[in-house]
Amino acid sequence: MKTKQTKTTEEQVELDETDKRILLEFRTNCRRSYRELSEAIGISPAALIERVKRLEKSGVIKGHVSSLDFLKIGYEFMGIIDIRIESGYLLEAQEKISKLRGVYAVYDVTGDHDSLALVLCKSRNELSALIKKILSVPHVTRTNTSIVLNVVKDPFEFREI
Repeated sequence: MKTKQTKTTEEQVELDETDKRILLEFRTNCRRSYRELSEAIGISPAALIERVKRLEKSGVIKGHVSSLDFLKIGYEFMGIIDIRIESGYLLEAQEKISKLRGVYAVYDVTGDHDSLALVLCKSRNELSALIKKILSVPHVTRTNTSIVLNVVKDPFEFREI
C-alpha cells in the first residue's frame, strides 16, 4: 500500500520575533480587536492584519477557536487509546478512526503501538461503545485504554514559540 505524506512532513515556515509575538498574543486571547493586539505587540493595525493573513495563508494559523472545559459540558470520560494496526493499513485505519464520534485527536506514534487516539465521552457506556467501534475498524488488531483522571496541563496552555 502506498503511503501519503502527513502533516508533519510539510515545509516549516520562518517566523521572526514579531510573528512569534503575534502567535503568543493569539494563544493568550484571540478575541481582542486588531487595534488592541497591535498595541500589545507594538505594530500598526494594518501591519498586524497583513501578518495575520500571511500566517493564515501559510497554514501556521489554522483558525481561531475557543478553549472549552469539556467536563462542564458533560464529557466525564477522557481516554487515551493506544492502537495496534496491521502493517500496510495504518493511514486507512487512522482515517476511519478519526471520523468516529467522540474521537478528539488521532496521532501516528512510535513505540509498542502504531497510533494513539484521544477520546471524549459523556458516560462509561459511551466510552465502552467507542472502544468497541475502534476495535471493529478493519485492520485494528488491539487497543489499550487509559482513563484520564485529571488534566494537569491542557494543550491550549502551551505558550512556547
